[in-house]
Amino acid sequence: MTVRVMLISPAMNAALREARFAGDAALDQAGIRLARAAVGAVPAADRWLRGPSRRCAGTSEALGLRPTVEHALRDWEMGRWSGARLSAVSEDEPDDVAAWLADPSTAPHGGESLLELCARAGTWLDSLHGGDAGRVAGVAEPAVIRAAVVHALALPPQAFWRLDVAPLTLTELSGRAGRWNLHCGRPLAPQAPG
Repeated sequence: MTVRVMLISPAMNAALREARFAGDAALDQAGIRLARAAVGAVPAADRWLRGPSRRCAGTSEALGLRPTVEHALRDWEMGRWSGARLSAVSEDEPDDVAAWLADPSTAPHGGESLLELCARAGTWLDSLHGGDAGRVAGVAEPAVIRAAVVHALALPPQAFWRLDVAPLTLTELSGRAGRWNLHCGRPLAPQAPG
């Protein structure tokens, strides 16, 4: 049976605008407004899930959804870098940032490596095959969506860094028996000026 997985990236918040690592910041008012404007573009699904972050929760609420929390959709665990600005970490720990970007098995921050993130997203994605999965939709952090795409298309882990997932966009994967197809980046709402 073909399963269709539709992943919505959460709306913008201050932490994302400031290029901070993960953290659990809520949506700001602009993000809430944009998510509410996207309600009519939300696809139909047999089952709704969301990552456990406040950003995913706030986006789900603003979209009028009542999803089940799925721990596998949690954001990339960044250890001691959580909440810090990328620019500050790059200045304070340039060798660690360079190693993290170059080697997908490295986690100098003490959290998950890129390989671990991709394996987690892939295990969740593959668990949807079989049974009566149908159309599964979720609100998930961009890093999780990027990792799911890397897994689904059997891309090398370094391809993760070449994928962008904008706020409030829909990435669709459909497949059967471990073979996935990708439809990516459909905006759910008009994008705010940059």
